[in-house]
Amino acid sequence: MTRYKLTIEYDGTPFMGWQVQKNQPSVQGVLKKAAEAMDENPVTVYGAGRTDSGVHALGQVAHMDLIKDLRADKVRDGMNFHLANHPVTVLDAEIVDPEFNCRFDATARTYLYRIIDRRPKLALDKSRVWRIPVHMDEHAMHHAAGVLLGEHDFTTFRDKQCQAHSPVKSLDELSVTRVGAEIHIHAKARSFLHRQIRSITGVLAEVGTGKLFSSDVKNMLEACDRKMCSPVAPPDGLYLMKVDY
Repeated sequence: MTRYKLTIEYDGTPFMGWQVQKNQPSVQGVLKKAAEAMDENPVTVYGAGRTDSGVHALGQVAHMDLIKDLRADKVRDGMNFHLANHPVTVLDAEIVDPEFNCRFDATARTYLYRIIDRRPKLALDKSRVWRIPVHMDEHAMHHAAGVLLGEHDFTTFRDKQCQAHSPVKSLDELSVTRVGAEIHIHAKARSFLHRQIRSITGVLAEVGTGKLFSSDVKNMLEACDRKMCSPVAPPDGLYLMKVDY
């Protein structure tokens, strides 16, 4: 058997998330079917991160083992042939060591959250960016984001369904910048808690609209109380950008 590493982009809108779920469409599910159609054998596709329903990816990473001995470019093209009816594309495939594990070997994951602060509705980017119909102060948001950098107990920003063993995570990057008409939040860490980024984004959005201040964010973090968190941001604007190894 040969192990292949895949780099994948997808529109998460029609899926119930990455992970296979009974009677529900999933990114992992359509990749599995494509791989099995190509290899003509049962295949398990493993992902570097389990994105939620509606969350997108520009650089998700997966690995799988195939019985057929195929060139990497043939795997890429074969997968894309069988994925033609789904908004999922294999950008790259490469042969890797049989011990490579896309999840446990990852050293960092980078996410982008897109916000657009305009009153008119979205015609082209619906489900791909979070529209907030009032002007936002990206500088205040960036200042507040600095409070969350480093290693902390992120219980306040952790979904109740999170299965991580500990709420302590180290946030290596959290920045807020304006890019044209959009506000971009970049977050980087080795791993994240369930809905941690969307929870943080919800808080920073309230900072941007003047409802909260940096001191409020600090108090939320130190409280270690999920009830203190702002409403969670929708999945629409969240993208898994890349996974480092």
